[in-house]
Amino acid sequence: MITIKTSEDFAKMEVAGRAVAAVHQAIRDAVAPGVTTSDLDEISAAILRDHGCTPSFLGYHGFPATICASPNSAIVHGIPDNYRLVEGDIISIDAGAIYEGWHGDAAFTMAVGQVPDVVQRLLDATEQAMWAGIEQAVAGKRLGDVGHAIEQIGNAAGFGVVREYIGHGIGRQM
Repeated sequence: MITIKTSEDFAKMEVAGRAVAAVHQAIRDAVAPGVTTSDLDEISAAILRDHGCTPSFLGYHGFPATICASPNSAIVHGIPDNYRLVEGDIISIDAGAIYEGWHGDAAFTMAVGQVPDVVQRLLDATEQAMWAGIEQAVAGKRLGDVGHAIEQIGNAAGFGVVREYIGHGIGRQM
């Protein structure tokens, strides 16, 4: 069910979203060979506290961490642990925040130093696909238009979409 949100609701979601953006920036700054995914989780927890938010994921269906940290071929929802990043890895981070009952949530993937050409092509195609989807997210379009734009970019680059993990709504629930 989709709930119609008020401007006050959106303002609270914006606070949560800005906290998530701050987490993303801090993680981008911290990612380097030798850093553990647990280190990234600790950084994230401190930032959310500083922004007056609580983590969306911690305790959600028993999830034990503030962020999801998925290195290399892990698709999504990885649990931060003592894995040390190495040159050539990629790391996907999903962060969620709750502010006064409203969620903000976003994910990104980045390289740890230099990566092989095929991995860089994947990162580039993924970003292009995201922007193509965003361009379709306008009044009068359907969610299928967004998905189609994303899938077209991925297919053209020789990649596919993991259909089991293609998105979710956001608001009072995640």
